[in-house]
Amino acid sequence: MTLLMRMSMIQQTQLLLMLGNSSKWKVTIVPKRVESSLSTISHSQVDISTTAASGADVGKLRELKERLELLGINADHHHSYTPGLHSLLFCPRCKGGQSFGRSLSFHIIQNGDFAVWRCFHATCGWAGQAFADSNKMSKVQSSRPLTEEGLGLQPLGHELIAYFGERMISEETLHRNGVMQKCGVQPVIAFTYRQNGVIVGCKYRTLEKRYWQEKGTEKWLYGVDDMREAAEIIIVEGEIDKLSLEEAGFLNCTSVPNGAPQKVSKVLPAVEKDNACQYIWNCKQYLDKVSRIILATDGDQPGDALAEELARRLGKERCWRVRWPQKDDSGCFKDANEVLKCLGPGALNNVIQTAELYPLHFSSNKIM
Repeated sequence: MTLLMRMSMIQQTQLLLMLGNSSKWKVTIVPKRVESSLSTISHSQVDISTTAASGADVGKLRELKERLELLGINADHHHSYTPGLHSLLFCPRCKGGQSFGRSLSFHIIQNGDFAVWRCFHATCGWAGQAFADSNKMSKVQSSRPLTEEGLGLQPLGHELIAYFGERMISEETLHRNGVMQKCGVQPVIAFTYRQNGVIVGCKYRTLEKRYWQEKGTEKWLYGVDDMREAAEIIIVEGEIDKLSLEEAGFLNCTSVPNGAPQKVSKVLPAVEKDNACQYIWNCKQYLDKVSRIILATDGDQPGDALAEELARRLGKERCWRVRWPQKDDSGCFKDANEVLKCLGPGALNNVIQTAELYPLHFSSNKIM
């Protein structure tokens, strides 16, 4: 697939800095259209005294730094306190486990109001928020580690393997994506959400299409580890569509965790209040590196609304939109799995390859 990009010269330089000397990523640059709301940030080391240029208040950042140090979070590089950047630090709770590695994902939001962190060591899970405002209390939680045994999961049985087989999804794909089933009499599919191979959440689905998610977990994109080396990604509306695109040859695919809204919101909320799309901000360190995003949401009104919500947050200049092919006189195919079942993997691959530039203007009736 040809990689396209429309960026300013500054953005081009920032992207190349992030890509480094990797020979795996080949970028073709073409003129940009509009500015991204999730623009890539240069990872140069910035002292806390120079961060005013980022729009954050220096005094506020000093207060936040003091609060973090009281919790034991100490940055070993100045740029770890630069708003908008993500850092991997040593966790003060588990010390990185037996490997003594950097397991604490740490981030200060762009305006410097608060910091968030989570330890991804398998036996820790320490997470929280700290605010610069002294009137706001820090929120710290020690999440219980999620394991297959603790969640009561087991390998897929014959009934569910056959269910996925009818949808053209192979056992190999199911295994690679950690799809399991809940222990019990009734078959319940368990889509395990993993980061760095560690379970960070789980979504359940019955054959009657009843859904629920593991309580007390944060929202992530499904298949986030498949974004780590990707310069372009595909975002779909459901886990089965992610698996379907893998059958069509695309490993660089991820799914939203909670479906589509009925309509587009009138105003974008602040990051800390953006509960519906919190998975975007949790995965920001991966999304910032991506130059091209193909939105393959469902071909209905909620699917269009979801595509618009994603594009508004990710930057429309780097988004493309899939058009599902005509099914019959009544309309088009609905999603990736329906195309896979009815037309096969080759046709699904072609649909993705021919995605269109995302439009700048949105209509509640259709994408214009």
